[in-house]
Amino acid sequence: MSSTMTWSLDARTPVRLLAHAAEAPPGAVVLAEDGAALPAASARVERYATPVATAHPIGCACCQPRSPAAIALDRLFLARMRGETPWFKEVVALAATAAGRDAIAAALEGDSVTLARFRPG
Repeated sequence: MSSTMTWSLDARTPVRLLAHAAEAPPGAVVLAEDGAALPAASARVERYATPVATAHPIGCACCQPRSPAAIALDRLFLARMRGETPWFKEVVALAATAAGRDAIAAALEGDSVTLARFRPG
């Protein structure tokens, strides 16, 4: 008789959405919507603009440009890989508006490159 041990490990970097900048730990790596308040002592900040809503997006999903939030997360990932920022185990996200929070959620749910590197946390 043999037993099987199952386990899973999600090595993607968590992105934790905060309600207030004061909740960010010292030295945090921050993804922030334009206009969002920033924590006092962050290691790196990448900002993104909230996409403008349109009645019909240009192009199908395969040829639409990537969202500003997804691109900002790319910049954080590449900065970590290139040694341009201290190694980080999480990203704290700050949004000034509901649209900003939606943009972060959309990047974490629908952008394949972002999904490969980051997860909601």
